[in-house]
Amino acid sequence: MPTDTSPSADDWRRALTRFVRVIPHTRELGLEVLAADADGIRMRLPWCDDLLGDASRGLVHGGVLTMLLDTVCGSVVLRGLPEPEVCPTLDLRVDHLRPALAGLALHAEARVVRVTASVVFTEGTLWQEEGKPVARGIGNFVRLGPRNTPPGFAEALFAESHDEESGNA
Repeated sequence: MPTDTSPSADDWRRALTRFVRVIPHTRELGLEVLAADADGIRMRLPWCDDLLGDASRGLVHGGVLTMLLDTVCGSVVLRGLPEPEVCPTLDLRVDHLRPALAGLALHAEARVVRVTASVVFTEGTLWQEEGKPVARGIGNFVRLGPRNTPPGFAEALFAESHDEESGNA
């Protein structure tokens, strides 16, 4: 009987954790991958003072929201393809629905809407309190395909790391 070698949701969570730890700003800000299942990706950005954009009103900088939507939507692209490939952001639209407040973590989720031969279409949502979205985004990512994806990209994504438990993966 053949065994299923496709990565599990937990394998994907670990792989995407590795992915966000390679990006300097998401690593420094402590972005966490909470889940990466067939329905989408969920992440959490813990509060830190570096997220503050308007100190007098206690509001998160809009660029933080854009970065988080780009990251969660870009991550779900990897999960949504038959094989991981490099897919840079082609277009990202952000709708700011309400201010994000200082002192609260930001939660993010994204899902793949459609995959074509050349573009992956995604949508994402950010919130601080359940049921009260602060922003939503539509992200489109261009598929560069296997020819333009570095050799070993998928293997590196899923490679076991000795530093994983210590948080240095």
